[in-house]
Amino acid sequence: MTSIKDAADTFLESRRIAVTGVSRTPESHGANVVYRRLREVGYEVFAVNPHAATVEGDRAYETLGAIPGGVDAVVVATRPEHARATVQEAIDLGVGQVWMHRSVDRGSVDDDATRLGREHGLTVIDGGCPLMYGRAADRGHRVMCRLMTLTRRVPREV
Repeated sequence: MTSIKDAADTFLESRRIAVTGVSRTPESHGANVVYRRLREVGYEVFAVNPHAATVEGDRAYETLGAIPGGVDAVVVATRPEHARATVQEAIDLGVGQVWMHRSVDRGSVDDDATRLGREHGLTVIDGGCPLMYGRAADRGHRVMCRLMTLTRRVPREV
């Protein structure tokens, strides 16, 4: 097992990151917050939404496979029942890192998707948020990280 901090650091070393679940109505979606922040701090991010041509002023892609040049990592920020298909696509495309976003609720975490990814050698972070770590972190997310780690909503190891 790897500590969550080490796994997060490795994930955030990626340059090209896809974020699934980015919405056309960004007000209420954590995926949009993650997408915007990663973009703001200099990551090359790609929005994945099969029902939108654009989100956040950028082109949206129907699938991971539609992203020109591929990606190094994926943030899953959809409903949990969609996580397994995203993990399978990441496996098929050779993407080695997946982060299933989780805030105060269950978020996008799906135990079956986690097992599938790990069985195929992916690093799967099953909880928390990439904005809790590294240069993408802000004060609010750092505080949330501490609280959610104490309540086990953020895994200590992956």
